[in-house]
Amino acid sequence: MKNRETDAKTKHHMLESTGSGQKSLDEVNGSVDVPQNAGFWRTLIAYTGPGALIAVGYMDPGNWITSIGGGANYKYTLLTVVLMSSLIAMLLQAMSARLGIVTGKDLAQLTREHTGKFTGIILWIITEAAIVATDIAEIIGSGIALELLFGFPLIVGILITAADVLLLLVLMKLGFRKIEAIVATLVAVILFVFLYEVILSQPNMGQVLKGYLPSTHVVTNNGMLYLSLGIVGATVMPHDLYLGSSISQTRNFDRKDRKSVAQAIRFTTIDSNIQLTLAFVVNSLLLILGAALFYGTNSDLGRFVDLYNALSNNQIVGAIASPILSMLFALALLASGQSSTITGTLAGQIIMEGFINLKMPLWAQRLLTRLISVTPVVAFALYYHGNEAKIENLLTLSQVFLSIALPFAMIPLVLFTSNRKLMGEFANRSWVKYLSWFVTVVLIILNVYLILNTVGLVK
Repeated sequence: MKNRETDAKTKHHMLESTGSGQKSLDEVNGSVDVPQNAGFWRTLIAYTGPGALIAVGYMDPGNWITSIGGGANYKYTLLTVVLMSSLIAMLLQAMSARLGIVTGKDLAQLTREHTGKFTGIILWIITEAAIVATDIAEIIGSGIALELLFGFPLIVGILITAADVLLLLVLMKLGFRKIEAIVATLVAVILFVFLYEVILSQPNMGQVLKGYLPSTHVVTNNGMLYLSLGIVGATVMPHDLYLGSSISQTRNFDRKDRKSVAQAIRFTTIDSNIQLTLAFVVNSLLLILGAALFYGTNSDLGRFVDLYNALSNNQIVGAIASPILSMLFALALLASGQSSTITGTLAGQIIMEGFINLKMPLWAQRLLTRLISVTPVVAFALYYHGNEAKIENLLTLSQVFLSIALPFAMIPLVLFTSNRKLMGEFANRSWVKYLSWFVTVVLIILNVYLILNTVGLVK
């Protein structure tokens, strides 16, 4: 009897939650059919795709300098931090996907519904700043990649990248599966480029495996602690939590049936975890590459151009140095930047629709979203035209914005997914709720420390 009552309450809740209001990413919401009563692998294939769009946020150009620098400075020790960051990402993204599937709304929509108008506008401004901060690394990374590959002036490369919203407009007309396939292909390019370069660098595999074990040096060494905080703080991106809660709704299943909802949660989570595992492998490869090639060389690797030049300098990386390695690095950088800008533009649309319920044609909305996010980057690049070091310094500033915005995404996510009235039987279990609150508090503390350190208030 109790199980029947629970099923009835859950079904009633799902009817209420999906029956009103504008759908998140309305033009692709429920647009991908999934088979009924199919086997495990066929069902998984149907649900595979959104995880790739999520994963690119965890391996975007903003992570590269930190990960490679971690290996160059401390060899393989910080691999344990990469592992921990990836596990946290899996936890949060699984919660984000479940929120969207069960409620039929994304994180931005729910946050707006549970706050007043003024608070909603403030939260939108903060979240929009996070999108701008995310775009900084992606646009600068792509612009530099175009400069390295084709010799374009950096400002031209940045403008080309800023215009890729036009590409997204075309892709959305072709269907969401096409976007998923393109992003997955770009992720594969990144993976294979760095796997190839790591194989050439011949790392000590015993030391690599040992690097995944926890080490007290991470806490006791101030320099190592700061870089560890940078890796963790730069890994969990606020916009990915909004994105995950929306694109988890792109599959067409029976939202009024409890078993269909449970299946959607299960397979979306599996897809997310598989793709985030690939992101973990990429971030590990970046750190391993930094350790194998640059540890003990005292090389200046603070900029993408420095990394590009170092890979072709035999005095730094030895006999394997070649222009091909440098070109592959630039190609992976371009793939990372382009895939990240596609997902960043989608996240921008989700945030604008959810927080301020903007009523305008989708093409105009997406163009406006893109203009808001890229204008500061383009203005800064124009002002410092010819001074690439200054332009790349924007990356540091972008991490501060992301650190500020992170709690405003994580706290509502944990609150909503732990709310039985909102989530029914799919609310967080006790251990998930307490673990997620612990992770949230720790990440907030780490990010506050990073902000204070960046502005020089703590050392």
